Amino acid sequence: MVRRYDPERRQRLIDAAIRVVGERGIGGLSHRAVAAEADVPLGSTTYHFSTLDDLLVAALHQVNERFMLEITSWEALVGPEDDFADALARLVEELITRDRPRIELEYELYLAALRRPAVRPIAAEWVDLMADILALRTDRGTAQALAALIDGMSLQALLTGRAFDREQARRMFDRILMDPR
Repeated sequence: MVRRYDPERRQRLIDAAIRVVGERGIGGLSHRAVAAEADVPLGSTTYHFSTLDDLLVAALHQVNERFMLEITSWEALVGPEDDFADALARLVEELITRDRPRIELEYELYLAALRRPAVRPIAAEWVDLMADILALRTDRGTAQALAALIDGMSLQALLTGRAFDREQARRMFDRILMDPR
């Protein structure tokens, strides 16, 4: 369907790009595939996003925003009396088991920065925002270590398909949280 005035087209293109990557991976992302998924003329994709990297940046930025809203909501629910290491272990377990296709998509977009320098600032934003949220509970260095451990555990679980061991994760988080250095 051709729409002359379509103020939501840019957003539909971003949503379509996220669906294309979710179904076909980064390698399946093209202006043509996104246009078909969004049901818009091909020229619309290049009008709004002159390069695929521009489209990837917009998609990753949107995914980051959703993820950070979720993490911010989680952080607000963790009380000061709660075992923070256990809360972190439960968070990672929930992230990798609740909606595996979504977390795989998020990491695929995140890891696109390995080969696409234009995406790196958005991937770095993800890392920094996660550390910012964790720094509400601890010092900055510890927060960065926790964020790195969360990424590492998540990637290992996604890549190996091994069952997530929440108790082992809790012990690992506890080690980082207990180290005064």
